[in-house]
Amino acid sequence: MLDLFSGCGGFSLGFHRVGFDITSGIDIDAEAAASHALNFYPKDAHAVARDIVSLEPEEVTREFGYGRADEAVDVLIGGPPCQSYARVGRAKLRETAAHPEAYRIDPRGNLYLRYLHFVEALKPLVIVMENVPDALNYGGHNIAEETAEALEDLGYECSYTLLNAVFYGVPQMRERMFLIACHRSLVKAPSFPAPTHHFDLPSGYLSSRSVATKLLSGDLLTERPFRFTEPPRSDPRHCQKAVSVGEALGDLPPLREHLEGKIKRGMRDLSTSLPYRRVRPSRFAQEMRNWTGFESKKGVTGHVIRHLPRDYRIFRKMQPGDQYPEAHALAERLFEEHLKRLSVKGEQIEDASQRYFEERAKFVPPYDPGKFPNKWRKLAEGEPSRTLMAHLGKDSYSHIHYDHDQARTISVREAARLQSFPDGFIFSGAMNAAFRQIGNAVPPLMAYQIAMHVAREILDLTS
Repeated sequence: MLDLFSGCGGFSLGFHRVGFDITSGIDIDAEAAASHALNFYPKDAHAVARDIVSLEPEEVTREFGYGRADEAVDVLIGGPPCQSYARVGRAKLRETAAHPEAYRIDPRGNLYLRYLHFVEALKPLVIVMENVPDALNYGGHNIAEETAEALEDLGYECSYTLLNAVFYGVPQMRERMFLIACHRSLVKAPSFPAPTHHFDLPSGYLSSRSVATKLLSGDLLTERPFRFTEPPRSDPRHCQKAVSVGEALGDLPPLREHLEGKIKRGMRDLSTSLPYRRVRPSRFAQEMRNWTGFESKKGVTGHVIRHLPRDYRIFRKMQPGDQYPEAHALAERLFEEHLKRLSVKGEQIEDASQRYFEERAKFVPPYDPGKFPNKWRKLAEGEPSRTLMAHLGKDSYSHIHYDHDQARTISVREAARLQSFPDGFIFSGAMNAAFRQIGNAVPPLMAYQIAMHVAREILDLTS
């Protein structure tokens, strides 16, 4: 198996758990590439950022001792960022089958075209691609459909759908497009795993799905139906209840030192280990502790948070599900109470004075609640988390811990838990880089369910 655009290795991890041999992970992000190597090749020279635009498939297979390119890889996974090729068009995408160097013609499409170049050179039996739901409707392009067309020209049968990670044991509502392509020599039609868990998605996720699937009304030019497969339905009668945030994080050690002024701005040591809480871990927590090859028996590393002293009092008073408008209103009330306390002490601060704005800045975040309604959100202990994004690398207000007494945003390890990374998985780089890698990743449990399905239903590997 080869993982293109591998990031830190969430997709790889799911396939690794099933037993696939990972040829390598290819990613241009140096810290993500280092994380991938650290976890899968700790004694080897894989920790090098590689740019797929200038990399040839033969170089990969030769460097890691896998012989001929067209005999080295059975499964190719990953997903090129859709923004780079959304405007290229079907004709240009299909051109790569006849002209492998077509990526040089239009740099906007080189990531996708290079991906196809790897497919053509490696001739994998199965391809699994992941992307955002908007890949079905990106500026009027159905990128998933155009991808399938190009792959069919290369000898594959393709199908794509939308899968939500919450239906596969991940404590997070994360909607993504998945495409599976099977080489025609397999005589197997692509299909997708059945859900293992059930949850009633909020209306916002259902609306996003409707927008993404808006173009799926058939191909007007050929009268051929799209290669889209309706997402498998979760049945509450046969599926487990979705994993909640509380089940995912409840056994991790509480953090309160920030409330005592013991945490300052600056670098965080992700290698420090903290012991688990002395509580009975949930089934999910046990799985994160005991993932084969990534076990962690005594505690966790990476349990570090951002320094946000202005906001701790806001976090404490927010209710589960509260977002930025509620947080901003709370901050305004806290500021008004602060002014009253100063007044009692004999300090009168005039409105709109310099002192007024200085004091206000100590309590009230500067963002307009009308323009940034989703910037903050407090987690609900009894529900799965909302989607983790790469923006975690900049701030983590989107995931404020549910415990009022801890009054903080989530830690790196908690973000990893919500993505279903096992506790023994290590992230390279500083705290912000680790957050970004986690937000960008395919949830390992989601990847595991897909890998199991590919192994059993498509490749007929029963051992």
